[in-house]
Amino acid sequence: MQAIDTTVLADRLNRLVKLALDTGEASSIEDAEKLFYGYKMSVVAGKDVGRSATQQATLLTIVNCARRSLLGGVEVEGIAGMPLLVPLFPYKTLEQAVSGLGGKIVRAARRETALVLLGDAVQHDGRAFAVRATFEGWAGGIVPTGAEGLRLVERQEFIPSGVLSGALAVAETFQHLRGNNPAAGHRAVGLSLWRPEANWRDGEAVGPMIRRLPSSLWLIGLGNVGQAYLWTLGLMPYEKPDEVHLVLQDYDALAESNDSTSLLTQRALVGKRKTRAIAEWAEERGFTTTLVERRFASDFRVGADDPAVALCGVDNGLARTALEDVGFMKVIEAGLGYGIRDYLGFRTHLFPGSRSARDIWRDNGDERGVRIDLPAYQNLEASGADQCGLTQLAGRTVGAPFVGAVASSVVIGELLRMVNGGHAYELIDAHLKNLEYRSVVPARAGGHFNPGSTDALRENG
Repeated sequence: MQAIDTTVLADRLNRLVKLALDTGEASSIEDAEKLFYGYKMSVVAGKDVGRSATQQATLLTIVNCARRSLLGGVEVEGIAGMPLLVPLFPYKTLEQAVSGLGGKIVRAARRETALVLLGDAVQHDGRAFAVRATFEGWAGGIVPTGAEGLRLVERQEFIPSGVLSGALAVAETFQHLRGNNPAAGHRAVGLSLWRPEANWRDGEAVGPMIRRLPSSLWLIGLGNVGQAYLWTLGLMPYEKPDEVHLVLQDYDALAESNDSTSLLTQRALVGKRKTRAIAEWAEERGFTTTLVERRFASDFRVGADDPAVALCGVDNGLARTALEDVGFMKVIEAGLGYGIRDYLGFRTHLFPGSRSARDIWRDNGDERGVRIDLPAYQNLEASGADQCGLTQLAGRTVGAPFVGAVASSVVIGELLRMVNGGHAYELIDAHLKNLEYRSVVPARAGGHFNPGSTDALRENG
């Protein structure tokens, strides 16, 4: 019997498809993939999507997340002839961008698919699942199509709320298709990036128009969360993108599994260094970059000319303990859940805070309950996989791109408040199974800190 190379399997396995292995519902990788190929969705765009950059950020985030999560695909109706209002190289029209991200342009969405409406699109048929993505300023979310009174005004543009509402639309669709959350599609789900502790449909949730965008950042980790940060930043309306400088730090190469979770990864990039692939994307956007191809640790110091703010997206506790040791003035960090019960969860931190990074991640032990007694892993062992390799495969995290996108909108919201002299939050802890039950801890009041900024385009205010 020829041995199975579980290392290759681990690098190729779709991190969300792995969910079906870890719940025990699929007895093989092939069965799990077959299940996920049955998941599909449709988006119908209203005419006003052609006039709103935020609505287009919603649509593009839906397509980018859904093609990685719902293997049956995502089809889009209603965008013929629309200009592209957000910067997304190399595309010139919205149709080109949707197709390039993996969506399918259709004249009429299939009735059997889960449906998301955008803008002034209306639903003409009864479906088991139909929601509307909506936004107003810093607030974004989704509402059932039968509850149009909950829809927001959709007037004040703000790209991160578009990313947020798009990611929430896919998250809600996914939970419905999985059948593990009866409330999915029958509730309003949203968040204010200005006041995350508030009701997202209240007036205080909208927040102000902004004129300044961040211009100098150090990004630690370029996987699911790190690429989501850049996806959100890249869609922002920079007047002079060449004034933005990014330090990109990672030590790894892109694997096929990264395509299932990370919003800037395409299969053609597999095998390329993450730093170099992402730098190419950032430079096409017009940003300048510096690359650091090593693990993050406390054995260096940032210089006077380096970015004063870091955005961290690594899931390694040891690396996180060093976040405050190298000289950054501020660090914003996001971590995602990784198991079958908490993969829909995310948590953000702002440092310095009332607790240090070293204190939070002092215990670096791996508490992930790795099980190789489930049917899929037992069948792999019977086919020649060794137990050590199976343990490595089973230990890989379950990951969802839409969770990373939600977390990115929260982190970029924190950054934008910082740049524009707003208030801060040292902790936001939430779970997409029920976003209502979230923990939000305001940061202690401190002096205004300017991490470096540049102008936003005036017409996008």
